[in-house]
Amino acid sequence: MQSKVFSTNKTLNIRSTLIDLTVPKVMGILNITPDSFYDGGRFTRKESFLNHVEEMIEEGADFIDVGGYSTRPGAVEISETEERHRVIPALQQILKEFPRVIISVDTVRAAIAREAILEGASLINDVSGGEQDVKMFEAVADLHVPYCIMHMRGTPQTMTKLTHYDNLMKEIVLYFNSKIKRLHELGVMDIIVDPGFGFAKTPDQNFELLNHLDYLQILGKPILAGLSRKSMIWKTLDTDPQEALNGTTALNTMALIKGAGILRVHDVREAVECIRLVEKTTHTI
Repeated sequence: MQSKVFSTNKTLNIRSTLIDLTVPKVMGILNITPDSFYDGGRFTRKESFLNHVEEMIEEGADFIDVGGYSTRPGAVEISETEERHRVIPALQQILKEFPRVIISVDTVRAAIAREAILEGASLINDVSGGEQDVKMFEAVADLHVPYCIMHMRGTPQTMTKLTHYDNLMKEIVLYFNSKIKRLHELGVMDIIVDPGFGFAKTPDQNFELLNHLDYLQILGKPILAGLSRKSMIWKTLDTDPQEALNGTTALNTMALIKGAGILRVHDVREAVECIRLVEKTTHTI
């Protein structure tokens, strides 16, 4: 059962509409990149990504998270111009075909965030927590949109060498406390916390984090779990990302029981089914 010790915000204000997270939601991943760890290169063409968005919507996705900059370990850094070239036309085309879909834009750059929101995106997902662009917090405040803030150290190019913690959970909570305080000072109240599975954490640390995920409810913000097909799964099972769906579902189940309000996934139907079954189990008298 989920912890009842802490009171966690269960709503998001998205363009003046309250999104209820009492029942967890699903964020479908759309990578407009050639080099993402699982689906790189599959959705770079208009027809392919529109078909995929349609499929995810039909399977029950509540949000579509569009990213043009791979954050896998060791990913090649790209210019702001290249990221814009990937993301903005795709965003325009998606909203033309599916005008009611809620789009999250996965970016660390304030300029991309501003342009994406003006084009119709509804929230910003920043894996750097404002560390890679000092203008990001002010941009989110100006735009009046929800902000997903992730825990990471360094960059995708350096994070695998930054995995020493004296106390993993304490340090993550202190990180978020500092960020949330600054965002509140700027007037940003709709904040999602993502503990950053796989980012500046060893496999053992990822499992420790999952085991204590409910501890993050002390922050009073919705928790996003991004476990989908990550190396903590397929390396543990001695397989590869293509064979990691069953493991993803197993860990998503644990994340839901530990208090996750949003699952960020490649496989929407399976995540929706996971939520339905966990909800049935935890709310049956």
